[in-house]
Amino acid sequence: MPNLTITEMNNLKEELKKKGYKLTPQRRAIVDTIIENEGKHLTVEEIYDEVKKDCPEIGLATVYRTILLLEELQIVYKLDLNDGCSRYEMVHKDEIHRHHHLICTKCGSVIEVEGDLLENLEVKIEKQYNFKIKDHSVKFFGICQNCGE
Repeated sequence: MPNLTITEMNNLKEELKKKGYKLTPQRRAIVDTIIENEGKHLTVEEIYDEVKKDCPEIGLATVYRTILLLEELQIVYKLDLNDGCSRYEMVHKDEIHRHHHLICTKCGSVIEVEGDLLENLEVKIEKQYNFKIKDHSVKFFGICQNCGE
């Protein structure tokens, strides 16, 4: 399993401490699992299955509670890829906004789009509607190159 850098681990400990929580071995295993599976957009049940390999004593309820806590602390965020499941991925401090996703309607694969393609549009919307945008989530649906069409 990957290890968080000392800085990342200290930041995580600090965030948890601010809210009155500790970085328990179970919480660390959950975070490590999400990092190890970066880009796979795992559900809570899939995270549980992975964590259980190294922490067989962990319960599904612990994983659910930890994911909710990590989401509240903005360490992970929930994705809705229109498949009826909530999926999770790490929040990257260097990202101003969440990245965009391309979702194949044939095979269900998900491709992450690098970079924020909507900066100019955001500026226009903010000016036109006098609205300060904090974040956005964009999903494009279509057919991937493997499925062709």
